Parts: sequence; C-alpha cells; structure tokens
Amino acid sequence: MLAEVRDGLGLSSATAGLLTSLPVLAFAVVGASAPWLARTIGLHRVLFLSLVSVVAGLALRAVVHDQVLFLALTLLAVAGMACANVLAPSLVKLHFPDRIGTATALYTTAMALGLTLALMGTVPISDALGSWRYGLGSWALLAALAALPWIGLLAHDRHPEARAATITFGQVARTRLGWALAAFFGVQSAIAYTMFGWFAQLWRDNGYSATQAGVFVGIIAAVGIPLSLVLPNLVARVRDQRPLMLAVMACYPVAFLGLLVLPDRLAVLWALLCGVGGMTFPLILVLISLRARTPEGTAALSGFTQSVGYLIAAPGPFVVGLVHGTTDGWTWPLVLMLALLVPLVALGAYVGRPAYLEDQLTPRRQPAG
Repeated sequence: MLAEVRDGLGLSSATAGLLTSLPVLAFAVVGASAPWLARTIGLHRVLFLSLVSVVAGLALRAVVHDQVLFLALTLLAVAGMACANVLAPSLVKLHFPDRIGTATALYTTAMALGLTLALMGTVPISDALGSWRYGLGSWALLAALAALPWIGLLAHDRHPEARAATITFGQVARTRLGWALAAFFGVQSAIAYTMFGWFAQLWRDNGYSATQAGVFVGIIAAVGIPLSLVLPNLVARVRDQRPLMLAVMACYPVAFLGLLVLPDRLAVLWALLCGVGGMTFPLILVLISLRARTPEGTAALSGFTQSVGYLIAAPGPFVVGLVHGTTDGWTWPLVLMLALLVPLVALGAYVGRPAYLEDQLTPRRQPAG
C-alpha cells in the first residue's frame, strides 16, 4: 500500500524512504533501553506497555492526515514492537533455558504468521472497506488481542536480577562477538526491511497488480511459517551453525539475480527464495540465546545486538528508496542488495562458530577502597 499512502499523504520519495526506515530506527534507539526498562518496571509490564504502544500507534496513524504526525505515530507503534522484540530472547532464556530452540521456534513462527497475514490481508481489507486507512488501521485490533494475555501476568511480574547490571552495554561493546552479532543482525535486517518495504513496489512497477504484489511479499513471509518451526530447533542442536547458515544465505543471490534478469516473470520462485534467505532472522535470535551462558548475559547481548544492529540497518531501506527514485528503476537497488551479501556471508561464518559472550567480557574496574 506504499503508493496509496504516498498519494494520500503527499509523501516524497525521501519521506517514503524514511517511513520504511522507521522500524529499524526505532529498534536501534529503543532496543538499547529495553533491558534497563525490564529491570526497572518488570519484564511482563514492559511487554504489556509495548503492545499498548503498538495498538495506539497503529490505530491513530490510520486517521491522521498530517505527514509528521503519521510518521510520529508509526514510530510509536514500531517502538513498542522494538522493545518487545529485544526482550523476547531474554524471556526465552529465563523461562525455557532447556528448550531455547523450541521456544524460539514457536514465537518466530507466530511472528511469521502475523507478518504473512498483514502482507496478504492489507490490500483486500483496504479494497473491501474503500480506503488504505482501514487496511492499515485494522491491525491495531490484532495487536489489542495480543496484549490481553499479558494482563494476567502483570500482578506476578518478574524483574531480572540486579546482577544483570554487571553485564553492561559498554562491556558487550568491547567484545568481538557482540560486534559481529550486531553487524550480522544489521545487514540481514537491512535486506529484510528493504524486501518488505520495497519489493511490492518492485513487482507493481513490473506489471503486477497491488493484490498480486502483496501476495508475493506475503509469500516471502509465509515461507517463514514452516521453516521457523524447524530451523531454530536444528540450529540449537548442532554445535557449529555455519553450514546451515551458509545454505540459508545462498538463496539470496539466486533470488536477487532472478529479479534483476527476470523481474516480470517467475515472481513466486523469487519470493520463495527470498523467504528462505530471510530465515537469517530467526537464526540470529537463536544465536543470541546460544552465545550467552546466563539470562542476564542474553539480555545484554540481545540489547546490544539489536539496538546497534538496527542502527546499522537503518540506512538500508532509505538508501534503496533514494537510489530507486534517482535512477527510476530497480537495477541499481538490486545490485546494492547483492553487494550486501558479501559482508552477510562473512559475518555469518564468524558468528556461526561456538563462542560465549561471558568468555570475552572485560571485567569492570572496581572503585578504590
């Protein structure tokens, strides 16, 4: 619905690029504060408040007509998503320390299902109700339903132990593992948000209808539903994750080259391959849990990886939008995405090796006396 949103609000190409970059910007800014919020307010309270932000942002942005307000409310919604997403690996490590793969598989599958429903359902809902505003705003109802189970947990909230503060953002920043995970997360997020933000428009520009384009992007997300049930468990069971990660990432160059050469044909095949390549997202979430020995280590590593990673990713969709607008085509944006695969593979080969955050930490200096 990006074209309709741009027309309805009068967004320029640069502003549309900013809109597609807002999720990664929010994850970068909010992600660093999520572990502190959890220690201060409580894990379950933070999750509930995050979902309230999502409901408010999605519902209110559907009725405003001002560009700045629309962007601000979008930022509110994705900030709530960012906070919840950063804390999810910590919750898994805390509540399911012996079933990391299974628990991660369940929630990443739910994420893939929700993403698929949104991508495939927004255009039909908009068409049925007569406006893109209904198509975007309707997902606030799903967010409200998602918030309900957390109400029962508020009275029995869990605060991460105070010793979580012994692993700081700065300490993680002094580890090779922290930066490698953050960079890998950033590159894969740049690719993923570019696909979800721009590929529908790519297919529309190559002769497909808005509904068809939405279905193709929905296929990218739908691939994650069955694979998210299998891959996290498989990754958690093997000691060296590099072969599996390289096999997943190998689907990306085939898909991008296919879109470069045959953008108006075989759309389903390219979408399927993009979807398999996109499994780097649940894989990195499992690795965050596997690369720390404790829940507090996982929380610190997750906060650093996702906040710094999303900061790295933020220019991706924005730059692709600018390149597309400048060249009035998709050749150079796809060449740019192919270039991003070089650091993605190199970083994946590094973070796939067995290692632990705590083994690379530099102890903080204690005050004299």
